[in-house]
Amino acid sequence: MLVRQVAHLLDLLEYFAERGQPASLAEVSQHFGWPRSSTFNLLSTLGARGFLFEPGPRGRFYPTPRWLALAQAIAAAEPVPEPLLRLARELADCTGETVCIGAAAGTSVVFLEAIQSPSRVRYAAEVGQRIPLHATASGQSIISQWPEPQRAALLRKVVFERYGSGTPMSVEAVEDQIRAGLHRGWFRSASNYSVDLGGVSLPIAEGGRIYSLTVAGPLNRVEDIMPAIARTMHDAIGRHLGADYLATRIRGLTTPPRGAV
Repeated sequence: MLVRQVAHLLDLLEYFAERGQPASLAEVSQHFGWPRSSTFNLLSTLGARGFLFEPGPRGRFYPTPRWLALAQAIAAAEPVPEPLLRLARELADCTGETVCIGAAAGTSVVFLEAIQSPSRVRYAAEVGQRIPLHATASGQSIISQWPEPQRAALLRKVVFERYGSGTPMSVEAVEDQIRAGLHRGWFRSASNYSVDLGGVSLPIAEGGRIYSLTVAGPLNRVEDIMPAIARTMHDAIGRHLGADYLATRIRGLTTPPRGAV
């Protein structure tokens, strides 16, 4: 269940990020359809706490750098490992597709980093975006590394819903896709969650956590070259994290892809 006040605050932040300029109380109220009184209370509270200021004399509000300072402090406490970020940037450059780093959050994968493809038609992933653990290559790569009781507990919570032609619709179907990914040496999505989206994912163990590293793009562009993308990912991991990284630190992924899906 959403907490309305928190949802309004997050909506307001996204509004300023998209707008990129100050806004008046009336503009904010009209944009969201909020009562002027509750809009005033929200803006006034944020102003009093130093999160909004009025850059001009016309009663228009804009976020202060305090948001950035908080975000930087939070990120610094548990940052995405720098070698993993460098690896993601290299993969984005050499594949030309969108590259995401994800981690488990409840029954979802949350993207901690998303590097957009420069192509006009691309997978438009965003930092903070959540996708199902059970139904996606990103999620299956993560839960493939969990002990069986932990994975079983997660799958008991899943409400199976058809997202696309590749969506697994039962616990057995999820387990079959995980086994196939472990045997193949990489995990794949083909319209599993987003229709006409394809992805290749590998789990990365770092600092006691399991991350997913995923290259994704339009299915008609990536489906036939998924094995080549997987090979590129394995090779890049070897350069950035050590040649024996997958063999010694990630269970099941001891054999690189051989070119067959």
